[in-house]
Amino acid sequence: MRFSVNTIGDLGKLMSDEIKAAEKAVTAGISQATEGLKTELRTQVTSAGLGPRLARTWRGQVYPKGEDSIRAAGLVWSKAPGIIRIYEDGAIIRSKNGFFLAIPTAAAGRYGDGGRKITPGGWERRTGQRLRFVYRRRGPSLLVADGMRARTGKRGGFSRASASALRTGRGLVTVPMFILVPQVTVRKRLEVAGAAERWVSRLPSLVVRNWISDEDGSR
Repeated sequence: MRFSVNTIGDLGKLMSDEIKAAEKAVTAGISQATEGLKTELRTQVTSAGLGPRLARTWRGQVYPKGEDSIRAAGLVWSKAPGIIRIYEDGAIIRSKNGFFLAIPTAAAGRYGDGGRKITPGGWERRTGQRLRFVYRRRGPSLLVADGMRARTGKRGGFSRASASALRTGRGLVTVPMFILVPQVTVRKRLEVAGAAERWVSRLPSLVVRNWISDEDGSR
């Protein structure tokens, strides 16, 4: 029995076209998985109540940049890995020096100079006031600000009393600015590894879908 094989068209070109299609499909699948994982992780952060600022620390990049490759790879990372790891694993946070952790109240605000988290020292520098330590046998101790007055209007909150108000003492209040605790337990709120595994498992179907779509579009 004898067989004969005839090729229709340029075999070299056909192979080259298939390689290009594979490179395009793999790169597209990697790009979709990278973007999908980044979006899911950002959503996890905001859904956990950790705010859009931390969510935006998640970034994604596909390599090689700007070209298709059958060896394309995607990388998703956070610019705040230490914070993300705490909320992924859970942790007990203690002061480095063995003292108290100072947790700001709403009256102190959340951020200080340069957008960093407010600290007692930062609050004192910003306001020019000294905080006073208040020890409590039952419940956490406090750092309070004396000589404050409640703001009127929509803004609300508290501000330092004027010189005349300080002389008369009228309307002055003492406001807790920081709650002092020996440690804070952070519960697990994120599932980074699980999200990564889900998108890795979707990758083969994404590549195949893009390959089929490219072939249908080229017909």
